[in-house]
Amino acid sequence: MRMFPFADRDLARRLERAEGQGCERFADARARVFPDRGACSTRVAGAFVVFDGRSSPITQTFGLGMDGAVTAGDLETIEAFFLERGAAALHEVSPLADAGLTTLLNARGYEPFEFTSVLYRPTAAGIDVTPNPAIRIRMMERGEEDVWASTAAAGWREIAGLEEFMLEIGRVHSRVAGATLFFAECDGRPIATAVLNIVDGVAHLAGASTIPEGRRRGAQQALLAHRLRFATSHSCDLALMGAQPGSVSQRNAERHGFRIAYTRTKWRKAE
Repeated sequence: MRMFPFADRDLARRLERAEGQGCERFADARARVFPDRGACSTRVAGAFVVFDGRSSPITQTFGLGMDGAVTAGDLETIEAFFLERGAAALHEVSPLADAGLTTLLNARGYEPFEFTSVLYRPTAAGIDVTPNPAIRIRMMERGEEDVWASTAAAGWREIAGLEEFMLEIGRVHSRVAGATLFFAECDGRPIATAVLNIVDGVAHLAGASTIPEGRRRGAQQALLAHRLRFATSHSCDLALMGAQPGSVSQRNAERHGFRIAYTRTKWRKAE
């Protein structure tokens, strides 16, 4: 496999910026598609500060401490941004962020409560899979936004109350700048979806969903391989994914050539 970049601060800064800017773009798309939700973002001390609704998983900061020291005043500005919108101030922090950030968060009453494995790999190496000839991968075309969103949401129908939430997420994805959406089809019917966000040569892989009756056919493997080829052809040298530590998603990513760059810690104020 092509040589991996070292998992150092330069790599972390690049990965954090790619995800942060992608989430910033998502909030901008949400504001256009659902203007009543109040989605917006700002930047403080080099960090992406994103509000996408009080219950959204991307309502938080990204890249905090990656551009140097963060001051108490910076955190006060960020906290006020979230407080004005009725949301908790959450910060997902790389262990390669400025060393003083953990001390500052502790001093302001924050506690760690969640972790994310940040995984990466070169795009050009491809993946070693035996394709299922019945699976066809293609880009979403204009006018298919609702089909893509409903297919993506159907992959979550087994979890009570989540399908409608994911349907709205899917409708936003189709309007995000820099995002390319894909279908996996079997017998001419869409059975799986995936998203590729490109930011400064980093391909952020997201939006993976397969309808229950379409699983175990290799759709997601095919979508992964196709997105890596697409990313390489669009001048991306790195691919990025996030997963819960020790999860099936992390193991699947590692099987396909991803490595853990570092584990982020999510912080919230203690109650």
